Amino acid sequence: MKRILDIQRKLMPDLLDVMIKRYRIIRYIKLMQPIGRRSLAQNLQLSERVLRKEVTFLKDQGLVHFASAGMSITPDGEQLFLTLEEVMKELFGLRDLEKSLERRFGIKRVFVVAGNSDEDEWVKKELGRACIQLLKSRLKPNDVVAVMGGTTLAAVADMMMPEANMRSVTFIPARGGLGEQVENQANTISAKLASRAGAQYRLLHVPEQISEEAYASLVLEPSLQDILKLIKSASTVIHGIGDAKTMALRRQSQHSFVDKLVNEDAVGEAFGFYFDRMGKPIHKQRTIGLQLDDLENDDKYVISIAGGDSKAQAISAFMNYRPSDVLITDEAAAESLLALPHE
Repeated sequence: MKRILDIQRKLMPDLLDVMIKRYRIIRYIKLMQPIGRRSLAQNLQLSERVLRKEVTFLKDQGLVHFASAGMSITPDGEQLFLTLEEVMKELFGLRDLEKSLERRFGIKRVFVVAGNSDEDEWVKKELGRACIQLLKSRLKPNDVVAVMGGTTLAAVADMMMPEANMRSVTFIPARGGLGEQVENQANTISAKLASRAGAQYRLLHVPEQISEEAYASLVLEPSLQDILKLIKSASTVIHGIGDAKTMALRRQSQHSFVDKLVNEDAVGEAFGFYFDRMGKPIHKQRTIGLQLDDLENDDKYVISIAGGDSKAQAISAFMNYRPSDVLITDEAAAESLLALPHE
């Protein structure tokens, strides 16, 4: 396929330009549907005149549906999009980025989506869609999926659609609440994933961070022991990777602790651990839920999902500590990761 695309670039560059433009239009409509023409034109940075011509063509081909609420993708458009997706990965060089990251960090499988989630919110939806496609391809009846919180994981939940073979799957929060916006908390995300998939869910009604005394008392509660046992039994774990300073501030840590992280060159955070650039854990905060040590068992399939070039150092730190089974990231983060010095 790569050879054919190279030939097309030389003989019919205009054809490829048109195909890329129409693919971008279909992709954005799919992610944001229903969407109006003016909003679509603004987000794709196309003039309304050019966009009107393109979406009319797509409508005439039966790929896009017009309604008063906005444009949406038809089943034929959905099928064409999925077929085109692999072609576009080759064309945009995303497949090469995936292979390079797999070699660099020893990750079994990397998925790279186009764009930069630091700049465009729709890229987080693309990350979410890639994660949902992966889940649907591998989850089995009665599986337990432990889910962390954060804005990227919230986008994963937004992209879930009903799936018959997920009815007996249980989604469960991998940690307690961070005190952040409710829509970004692990409880909310796991419940939304289950609701949209038609699956089951359980909730963990405790803060993520508590004192040693409170922790010792809480873990003796039978109801909490049951839910923690279920969390630790999860066959699949989905988590984000955070910037160390940002995560410390989200946890409302004291300024002295934040300053200490900066002074010790902490760049990444996951599961309550803060990592330096080499992937060495330099601080751990007591949390209720899934612990980093729980990932050492080979029976857990670990999916890390994070994007944006601002996350490159954090992603690198975590992958240096423990390469996940799968990394789902975006083009900007992938390029920044590969540009980092190779220690």
